[in-house]
Amino acid sequence: MAENETYNKLSIELQEKIKEDRKRHHINPFAFKDENAVRRNNNIDKANLWRPVFVRDIEKIMHLPYYNRYADKTQVFSFKNNDDITRRAQHVQLVSRISRNIGAVLGLNLDLIEAIALGHDIGHTPFGHAGERFLNELYNNETGRFFNHNVHSARVLDTIFARNFTLQTLDGVLCHNGEFEQREYIPKYNKTFEEYDLETEECCTQGTKAIKKLVPSTLEGCVVRICDMIAYLGKDRQDAALAGIIDADYKFKTELIGRHNAAIINNLTVDIIENSYGKDHLLLSGTAFNDLRTAKEENNSIIYNSENINENYNNIIRPMFAELYYKLLSDLKKKDESSIIYRHHINPVASALMEYHNTDYLAQEPNQIVVDFIAGMTDDYFIALHKHLFPNSKYKIEYEPYF
Repeated sequence: MAENETYNKLSIELQEKIKEDRKRHHINPFAFKDENAVRRNNNIDKANLWRPVFVRDIEKIMHLPYYNRYADKTQVFSFKNNDDITRRAQHVQLVSRISRNIGAVLGLNLDLIEAIALGHDIGHTPFGHAGERFLNELYNNETGRFFNHNVHSARVLDTIFARNFTLQTLDGVLCHNGEFEQREYIPKYNKTFEEYDLETEECCTQGTKAIKKLVPSTLEGCVVRICDMIAYLGKDRQDAALAGIIDADYKFKTELIGRHNAAIINNLTVDIIENSYGKDHLLLSGTAFNDLRTAKEENNSIIYNSENINENYNNIIRPMFAELYYKLLSDLKKKDESSIIYRHHINPVASALMEYHNTDYLAQEPNQIVVDFIAGMTDDYFIALHKHLFPNSKYKIEYEPYF
């Protein structure tokens, strides 16, 4: 697929500048310093030599039960038995890898980058962005509030499991949403927990309008935000070819950043470093930014809005979401403790919270609890639970078989 692609390189001048800075042990003054990290409770989870502050965040994320679920949450192509098609577990690893590559050259805090990258999608729904839309529709109809995966990822870390994460990790997760590209990313430095909490609530009450205004408080958060896009643009094209949605040699238009995965990753990485090195913000060249927008538009029109993809989502998955949502909400309002929502969600979460905090999870608003449960499901669990609760439903998913 990558024949005749151009792989750009950093300018000789910048390469020499970087080498010279490394010889002088130059430290980027705009990198986030570990000693400036803050938690809601600064009296616990103290850093030490073998577990620095953001390493603690990384390990907390990796040991959360929801981290395991990345492996069975699909990105775009949910109905094919094909182990080579990307799942969310690989996506967050790719975001982490690309972000750390850029962060290493820019001299940023790589532990903070990794924490944000590994946690950024931990609140994502089953069935990718389609599942996110369907859950938002149901939640908004019932409460007037909005569901978005970036906000929910921060909620998983800060509220559902409440493991006392740093503000810098939480903020990077909240502000990561890779659906909104910018040419220039200027951090909102020195953000406080009060500002973070206000931004979170505005996202829940205003939805996309507020999310579009989010700005990470660190350069590290800005790097993860743009690398979220870099990680999926070419990979989704690769997966679309595997899924038979496009031909392997489909002629995408973007030239500077390339058309396929490896070139896109390399060329956007080079452009970001070339235009951002030594600055207090991230910057893309005008040409690269225009290509990025074009690439997203092409993916939307050719892949994400393809009738082949959306037919099953809209005609089958959407009504399955509604059936599950209202059944679970009814059980919760009736306080039916024999219900799956108690046994598989409320009881484990409440137990985990009580281990760390004297918090009553059931005091949460019922629709929020249902949203928490459904958003945490994997694709296969969602399908299995629907079949269990609605064995006679006309809505069923048949995976395209291996053979």
